[in-house]
Amino acid sequence: MDRRQENSCPGDGPALLGRDVELARLDELVGALRAGESRVLVVRGEPGVGKSALLHHAEHAAAGIRILRTAGVEPELDLAFAALHQLCAPLLDGIEHLPSPQRHALSTVFGLRAGPPPDRFLVGLAVLGLLSHASGAGPVLCVVDDAQWLDRASARVLSFVARRLGAEPIAVLLGVRGTDPDLYGLPVLDVAGLADVDAHALLDTVIHARLDRDIRDRIVAETHGNPLALLELPRGLTATQMAGGLGLLDAETLPGQIEQSFRHRVRALPEQTRLVLLVAAAEPVGDVVLVSRAAERLGVPLGTALAGGTDGLVTFDERVTFRHPLVRSALYRSADPARRRAVHLALAHVTDPRHAPDRRAWHLAAATVGPDEAVAVELERSALRAQARGGVAAGAAFLQRSAALTAEPGPRADRMLAAAEASLDAGELDDVRRLLSAGRAGPLDELQSGRAGVLSGQVAFASGAVPDGIGLLLDAAGRLAAVDARLARETYLTAWGMAVGVADQDTLLAVARAARTLPRADDPGPLELLLDGFTLLSTHGRAAAATALRQAAAALADLPARDVLRWGWVATAASSAIWDDAGLRALSARQVRVVRDAGALRELPYHLSTLGHALSWAGDFEGAAAAIAEGNAVAAATGTVMPPCPALRLLSLRGREAEAAGLLAATVQGPAAAGFGTGLSAASWASAVLYNGLARYPEAMRATQAVTHLSEPWISTWMLPEAVEAASRVGEQNLARAALDRLVESTEPFGTDFATGITARSRALLADGPDADDLYREAVVRLGRTQLRPELARAHLLYGEWLRRERRRVEARDELRTAYGLFAVIGMEAFAERARRELVATGQSPRRHAVEVASDDELTAQERQIALLVRDGLSNPEVGTRLFLSPRTIEWHLRKVFVKLRITSRRELRDALPRGELESAAG
Repeated sequence: MDRRQENSCPGDGPALLGRDVELARLDELVGALRAGESRVLVVRGEPGVGKSALLHHAEHAAAGIRILRTAGVEPELDLAFAALHQLCAPLLDGIEHLPSPQRHALSTVFGLRAGPPPDRFLVGLAVLGLLSHASGAGPVLCVVDDAQWLDRASARVLSFVARRLGAEPIAVLLGVRGTDPDLYGLPVLDVAGLADVDAHALLDTVIHARLDRDIRDRIVAETHGNPLALLELPRGLTATQMAGGLGLLDAETLPGQIEQSFRHRVRALPEQTRLVLLVAAAEPVGDVVLVSRAAERLGVPLGTALAGGTDGLVTFDERVTFRHPLVRSALYRSADPARRRAVHLALAHVTDPRHAPDRRAWHLAAATVGPDEAVAVELERSALRAQARGGVAAGAAFLQRSAALTAEPGPRADRMLAAAEASLDAGELDDVRRLLSAGRAGPLDELQSGRAGVLSGQVAFASGAVPDGIGLLLDAAGRLAAVDARLARETYLTAWGMAVGVADQDTLLAVARAARTLPRADDPGPLELLLDGFTLLSTHGRAAAATALRQAAAALADLPARDVLRWGWVATAASSAIWDDAGLRALSARQVRVVRDAGALRELPYHLSTLGHALSWAGDFEGAAAAIAEGNAVAAATGTVMPPCPALRLLSLRGREAEAAGLLAATVQGPAAAGFGTGLSAASWASAVLYNGLARYPEAMRATQAVTHLSEPWISTWMLPEAVEAASRVGEQNLARAALDRLVESTEPFGTDFATGITARSRALLADGPDADDLYREAVVRLGRTQLRPELARAHLLYGEWLRRERRRVEARDELRTAYGLFAVIGMEAFAERARRELVATGQSPRRHAVEVASDDELTAQERQIALLVRDGLSNPEVGTRLFLSPRTIEWHLRKVFVKLRITSRRELRDALPRGELESAAG
């Protein structure tokens, strides 16, 4: 029997009385599994209500199906991936079938190999792949009991897997007390107490004395029909005692009352038996040999102690199993604290430090009362091992206990701060606040104070208090300046990035001025150059920042992978600031590859968002759509909240007003409520492009004027050409010239074809005669040297419109035909229609081009995405990794794609879905 299967009652039969509805639900799950379908069900109820019995029923119903089991055990809450390892251990012979990143991630968390801490979502994909591979030989049922006690790392991975099941015959069945946030949104079967008639029938099996009906009714009412309470609480009571009631006030007191009943039974056992059972309760693995060795160390031979039995509370077989988890609680909590410490010390002595160093450290900590540096060091090492496996929550728990056992104020504060940093990585903001409060109760040196300030700022920012977060970071950076200049620069860079999100000029200026008080580094690296360029841009303008920004952009092209993971979110900003479109595309594509290869899935959506923007600039709408779709899939799977800015940009260029409307509303309302002005700027930019394409210039101009109070270095600048075009079309020459002046100030220091082409096109809108002609020609030449096809097409369009107004119809037709053809090929529907109308006005009736859209209209968005990745040579496991789906689910979708496209092989996808000119940049 599995050591974690702790029955809710002696036999499952009594606990299943009156459970027809619940049993039918479980039978339906098993039936669907046999039919090749996936299912997930959370069986939820209070302790003793019969959840384990229902899970056991499902196992019996699934006879012949492969069953994998695990369960939460309270003492293992701080041992990362303990429950997951037990579930997956029978499948590890299939680990070689996983893609390399997933194989390495799973091997690392299970201690099979050394390596960097893997992203927990990559671990989730690996488990999904492992289960999918196993299901190739037949259905698989995963049974997880006492999920409320799963270690956090295991709980998150299992929740992830449960949400990503697709076309494979896999079912996940979880038993849990109460509401678990990791299981939120999964299908639930709530298990309540038994109906009165069934409760009376169960009560009759344990009470043989004659009792009046009203006493029986009272017992049933007070136990709320809880099967375990009905079986346990009347035990040992006389009819007279039961006539007084069981003393239960409400359902919430039941677990305590049941545990108290178990305590009474424990106290009736001999002293030596109680001691051995306490050892078993304190030992989380259920290892009989380990329990025996620890008991002998305490002077109690196992055989002697168990000679008289355990009153059915605990079974010693291949593993130690408890009648119910409340038995373990009763044994442990009823023991004297000194006795518990002695038991843990004995267990520490018999636990092999080579094979189970973390469990040994945990026992040593539980055996220690006051400060103990040796134990604190052991716990610190355990924290490092947990973090190396990706168990950030477990690492934080070890560090917290390590700090509690540290006497010296300095090391104690360091460990407390390390625990707070680990808790921040785990997303436990309340733990960070608590640890910071405890850490500040003692003396902190300047470095420690600065680290605490950084944590406070990050917590404030993550909690939505953005201005407070920036202020706290600036204060922390000031403290760090004298003791750790590198950390101070990194803190200023983080604060500057936050300020960009707020898009408030005063905030940006305050951060930049504070950062510039730091002495310049003797040998500045990429990040120092980036900070120098950004702060100069804010304090002295683009001309002063040009050299530093160019140097930063060049240095960032080869940013080490570890820095890409940490700072990639700001690295592409230098290329954008210097109007280097080729550099932006190359760096965005490289960073996506680096982050994807590292398995850093939480960071990947941000990089895919930047890549989507870069490919949209180039007119590679298919590549941009693929990057956006992948980013959305990863964000949904990881719980990352991403504003739909790249999707808005793409829809605005395509001219899809109806589709853009909902995203525009969501983008404006979300960021506005959270204080992020960049989202508002992105929405206004998208609106301006959309309405310029639709030739609705008053609306475009209003969009550009809606966020003039906001200021950040990129979107506000990219909006200027839209403002010049819209304002010049509605006769607002002063507004147009003001926007042009700002644009020239932004582009002139850099001189790239992107910068000069956009500027020439905008200047032409406000020029006349030969000057306008020359500027339009310059714009066409300059933009023609870039891969910015949408901007080049717009230059041809504006030139053609100007030529038509100058009555140079033949020349106008050439430009407008070129513009129309480019727009049609790129997929810019609104601009293409605008060009077509202009051509008609020249007296030519052009043949309507079908603006380039997918020829495979029958495919769903997900099917198309899968087809494109397979076309590009990715295997099913690799596609599954990209889209957070199992290989078998990818195969299922692919079969549908083949039917819809009327093809029979992967090779034929190359002809059915030809590659675009720039699509390979999505890498």
